[in-house]
Amino acid sequence: MGALFVGVDGGGTSTRCVVVTESGEIAGRGRAGGANAISVPDPAANLRAALLGALEGLDPARVAGGVFGLAGTARAAEPAERAWREAGLAGRPAVVADVLVAFAGATDQPDGAVLVAGTGAIGARIRDRRVVRRADGLGWLLGDEGSGVWLGRRAAAAALNAIDGRGAPTVLVARVAGAVLGAGAAGEGDGPALAQALIAAVYARVAESGPAWLGTLAPVVDAAAREGDEVARGVVAEAARRLCRTARVVAGEGARARGAQAEGGGGPLVLAGSLLTEPTELAHLVRAELGRRTVLVCARDNAVGAAALAVRAALPGDPRAADAHRVLIGQGVA
Repeated sequence: MGALFVGVDGGGTSTRCVVVTESGEIAGRGRAGGANAISVPDPAANLRAALLGALEGLDPARVAGGVFGLAGTARAAEPAERAWREAGLAGRPAVVADVLVAFAGATDQPDGAVLVAGTGAIGARIRDRRVVRRADGLGWLLGDEGSGVWLGRRAAAAALNAIDGRGAPTVLVARVAGAVLGAGAAGEGDGPALAQALIAAVYARVAESGPAWLGTLAPVVDAAAREGDEVARGVVAEAARRLCRTARVVAGEGARARGAQAEGGGGPLVLAGSLLTEPTELAHLVRAELGRRTVLVCARDNAVGAAALAVRAALPGDPRAADAHRVLIGQGVA
């Protein structure tokens, strides 16, 4: 029996794991809750659950290496190594930035850039399959501009501003109240009481589930924007503006405009994260702006990207690793 390699993508709301052969065939898949060390209370437990799911029916002794793509790699190493041990695997996994596995899961090119907007948001310049520059990715409190958490926080704030008169009327009052408190929560003439109920519920949810919970409100504001609500449209347009600014920093737009290669040798710009890979209003705005200046590639399966990096690390310079990478990318998302 040949060697197996593990690839893990741990995001803010979900963790995906694949186990692959050295030829690029997927032997197992697993999925669990989020594994962001900043916003998830117990990332190691979810990493372990995803690992065990992917390894079901396989011999752990065959695993020759693994790569975990996680946000905040300095803090993520300990939970990743603990999950690896608790899953019965020998050695240690490599822990790399989540942006790198997103890039590797979309293209076999060594150079380019990636823009991620999911629970969090970050941009990165990739050179020789290494992250050489970052923009944003500062976490929900200090950055992650245009992310799901960013959108959710502003959706809740816009609803509260509308209730107390500081903001324009918006359907977000009813939509956010419905999402947080339940259908029919926003009634006539209950402004102050509704505001207090929303405030208490939002803080309680964040305390219970972490800041990533705010990202569950992102679809609410995106849907309202598609329907034409002006306040929601403004929130989503601002998110798109900030994401495009992040992308320009790492994609070297100034160099492209002069007809030169961008820092790191050019390459595609990979769009990753559910807000940019699904048919959202935000994705439409970002693609319309960035697509005029660079080649865009949509991310597919970040866990597959991590697995491809694991195979490449085990077989450096071996054409079989490049072949396996292309095979993995071609298999798509399950």
